[in-house]
Amino acid sequence: MAKKPNDNRIAVLGLGRFGSSLALELMRQDWEVVGVDSDPQMVQTYADQLTHTAVVNTTDEEALRQLGVHEMTHAVVAVGTFIEVSVMTTSLLVDFGIPNIWAKAISRQHATILRRVGAHHVVLPEHEMGERVAHLVTGHVLDFMEFEDDYALVKTRAPKQVTDRTLADAALRAKYGVTVVSIKRPGEEFTYTTADTTVYAGDILIVAGKTRHVEAFANLD
Repeated sequence: MAKKPNDNRIAVLGLGRFGSSLALELMRQDWEVVGVDSDPQMVQTYADQLTHTAVVNTTDEEALRQLGVHEMTHAVVAVGTFIEVSVMTTSLLVDFGIPNIWAKAISRQHATILRRVGAHHVVLPEHEMGERVAHLVTGHVLDFMEFEDDYALVKTRAPKQVTDRTLADAALRAKYGVTVVSIKRPGEEFTYTTADTTVYAGDILIVAGKTRHVEAFANLD
């Protein structure tokens, strides 16, 4: 059976805290989720909440084929605690030719191995959350999201250096190397900004730019 580009079926291999949370959220987004775990109790816990569940060793090729995992366009390897199992499972999914493989890693070395065996996307939940929270507790940052190539989005209160001025007048890109992409007035919703947008005290800004630049901007006060 050929894989369909818009297939909304996904296999989540490993139903621990990360895998189960992901699987339940995908269900809320109307995905068909096949949840797999070697622990019968874990599988029983989510049997009524997921499209289909099975007690399976995720490195068992034949068992995964019987579940139709080899025909899916999306799969998540969420068994990060056991590195050998994680790597073997990821390698098996790569052999299946699944075009979108996400894998959980518990260390940067683990992440490197997963990428080398063919995982298309690797996440380090604990590392990434730790980095995000570090930004939230050490400055004026209200939320923080970092991407590749040292680029980030930051949610922050408007610093006094830019209030009561339009974005054009504030010249943030020239002065601070950042761009304000959205703004929220007290009691209102976020809206896109233009060069004529005036920033006032109490406004919340979504700012984009190099990580070091958005961090410095958020800490201007």
